[in-house]
Amino acid sequence: MNLLFAVNDGFVDQMLTVVYSILQNSRVSHLKAFVIQEKELKETAKITQFCQQNQVEYCPVVVTDKEFSDAKITDRYPHTIYYRLLAHKYLPQDIDKVLYLDADLLCINDITPLYETDVSDYLYAACSHSRLTNMTDVVNKVRLKNEEADAYYNSGVLLMNLKSIRQQVDPQDIFDFIKNNKFNLLLPDQDILNGLYGHQIKHLPDEIWNFDARKNRTYEMLSMGEWDLTWVMQHTGILHFCGREKPWKPGYFGRYSALYKHYSHQALRFWPEKDPQSVTPVIDSAPSVENGHS
Repeated sequence: MNLLFAVNDGFVDQMLTVVYSILQNSRVSHLKAFVIQEKELKETAKITQFCQQNQVEYCPVVVTDKEFSDAKITDRYPHTIYYRLLAHKYLPQDIDKVLYLDADLLCINDITPLYETDVSDYLYAACSHSRLTNMTDVVNKVRLKNEEADAYYNSGVLLMNLKSIRQQVDPQDIFDFIKNNKFNLLLPDQDILNGLYGHQIKHLPDEIWNFDARKNRTYEMLSMGEWDLTWVMQHTGILHFCGREKPWKPGYFGRYSALYKHYSHQALRFWPEKDPQSVTPVIDSAPSVENGHS
């Protein structure tokens, strides 16, 4: 399974939590994690150690060009968000498929079926959250001038058909779209994806592959009560912590807060946050289990 991330130093721990949750819940024999970055991440040693301990092949991809230097950025949307749009340019040419994931996700069931989705007739496969918001598909189609798109897709989980993308996605089209719509982009990278390629995206069910963790009650209402907490834990592959409130931030009390904190703790438990000399040792009387985790 080829995974793709595009992060800066502020999201390394979150990215590792995503990878760990996939390893714990998915039937994958070999995992490659491609990480696009503007410069070598300061916590490369942490990433390398984590990957070695968990038999993950870490593949850093350092982008040295400044193609997106004039693109719209904010505190929530740094330059790295745009790199998924040109992933086919930065990744090895012998890779035909990759699964891009945002770093604010959690895998809670096997995502192998997602990775094995047939996208031979599409550029991408993704989920739409249109049912959950006040922004209708019609409004987005008009705003982004793509009437052929079936929906407005979330770019946080994006299965990429790299072979077809290399043939059809022209970087200049992306740069021109940014220039021509610079005052009209609300969610920059996502708007570009939908505006240019929304009609070439295969629709996936968001309740399975991109569950918006803020919208529990909305999902339950849409399903007439079926998609409750029990259903989610049994069927949903990916929880997506959309929006400004994140489970790693103080004061977050969402339904899946404790679940996220558990995976985060497990993913990073081998990496000391403090100098061991300054920490009073704690005797753990809990019995160890066979897989080496305690």
